[in-house]
This record gives sequence, structure tokens and C-alpha cells, in this order.
Amino acid sequence: MTSQNPVIQVDDLTRSYRDVAALQNVSFALQPDIICGLLGRNGAGKTTLMRMLTGQDFPSSGTARMFGENPVENSAVLQQICFVSEGQRYPDGYHARHVLAGAPWFFANWDAAFADALVDKFRLPLKRDVKKLSRGQQSALGVILGLASRAPITIFDEPYLGLDAVARQIFYDALLADYAENPRTILLSTHLIDEVSNLLEHVLVLDEGRLLLDQDAESLRGSASAVAGRAGDVDSFAEGRRVLHRDTLGGLATVTISGRLTPADHRAATAAGLEIAPVSFQQLIVDLSTHPDRRPAVASVAYE
Repeated sequence: MTSQNPVIQVDDLTRSYRDVAALQNVSFALQPDIICGLLGRNGAGKTTLMRMLTGQDFPSSGTARMFGENPVENSAVLQQICFVSEGQRYPDGYHARHVLAGAPWFFANWDAAFADALVDKFRLPLKRDVKKLSRGQQSALGVILGLASRAPITIFDEPYLGLDAVARQIFYDALLADYAENPRTILLSTHLIDEVSNLLEHVLVLDEGRLLLDQDAESLRGSASAVAGRAGDVDSFAEGRRVLHRDTLGGLATVTISGRLTPADHRAATAAGLEIAPVSFQQLIVDLSTHPDRRPAVASVAYE
């Protein structure tokens, strides 16, 4: 990948609220035109980080820069960002059509025809007061704003949680298709890890305010395996390896092993009567987040 200046640069970012450290010395950089997943449990610090990136909060220490600049009260930077969050508030009496009609004032790349097509796909009632829309309809409105804005940096803070499975798939399909034609940097915060795993090119994982993982998604896929069989045989196979998780049931055991297994490893497992299966994105993140004593050091991939 050709070296470029990062569009998002975070260095030793810390945010404390009285005795609570919401973010602790977080550092990472994102290059232009990438879909990045921001993952982590509730309270991990994801929303705090996004508020810092969009100039809505101040760091206790460290820096967050967008396009090389501090986003706080920086109109030139903020005009290039679309931040969509669940529970977005609008003025009293606003209908969905008012929200979409006003979007060109805020987003220079706004595509009204694309927005209209998405309105049809999501079956969004345009003449209804936003406050009277169902949760799913409000989520659809946020998704339409984020996609049709075509902002150079678009940040989704789980605005699609109110969508049903069909509507979420419409969102994922529309995002991928439009991103292919109109690349930009998309930061996607979500709990639905397995649903979005195939969309992601890069992954950031926060846990208790710390950056747990900063890694290319392709290298993360297949970076762990589940090995199952008789407990003694499983433990013998896992000896000397990094074990992220272990379950037992009677005389059987399953372990999640970090690292890619070689063909020789697969042959040895087969000879021992063990079964090897890939670990899902979601299970890998869960294992990393729930076993702090087994975590690897923060993994970061440099762009060359």
C-alpha cells in the first residue's frame, strides 16, 4: 500500500471523568479510504473516542487529529466529517424530509438521488415527524444520512441497531457497493461483530479504555483456531502455545489457540484425533476481551 498521510491520527489520547479513565493512552493512525471497525464491549471507550474525533469533547492529555488538525471548533475539518449516532436529535417538528432537504448545507458531497433510492429501499416515511418515527425508521434515517453524505470521513456509532435483519443487510450491501464506487474513510462502531466482519479492512478493539488491537482485518482472519477433542490430547497439543480460551465438558475440551497453525500442526492434530475449526471474528474478540492475562501485545500493521 502506498504511504499516505493518515486522515485520523491519535497519539497517547487519554480522557478521564473524575475517577474514571474512559480512554488511556490510545494511539493509532488510519489511512484514507478504508473501512475500519471500532469494536469493544459496552463502556470500552468507543463513544468517548468518537466524540474526541468529532470535536465534541476535549482530551485530558494526548491528541486526536483529523486531516492533520485538531477537530475542536474547526469548521474546515468538521465539514469533511459525518458522524451518525443512535439517538440523534433533531429540532421539534422536523420531518424526515426536512432532515434530508437540509443535508446539502452540511455535506458538500451530498447525493440526493442516492438518498432517494435509499429512502425507497428502507421504506422511510418522509412526511412523518422524526420523533414519531419508530426506532427502526430513525435508524434508517441515520444510515441514509451517513451513506448519502459521502463525507471523506464517515463515522457510524451503532445507528443501525434499531434495524431488523433485512434492513441491516440492505445497509451493509449499500455501504459496500457505494464504497467501491466512492471510496472514503468509514469508521464503524458496532457490537454485531460477525455481521460486519466481511466489510472490514481494519480493526480497532478497545477494552476498558485501552487499545487492545490495531490490526489489518485480513491478517486477523484465521489468526486463531479452535482445537477440540479429549482433554488430555488437547492439552498436549496446546502445550507451549498461546491459549486464549478453554472449555471443558466431561472428558472433552476445546481450546482457542492464537496464531496460525501450520500444515504439520494439522497433521499432528489429526493423528491425535483432534478436530480443528476456524474461530469467528466475534469469538476471537470476545476471547481477547475476557482474558486479559492471555492477551497479546497490541498488534499494529504498518503501511508501506
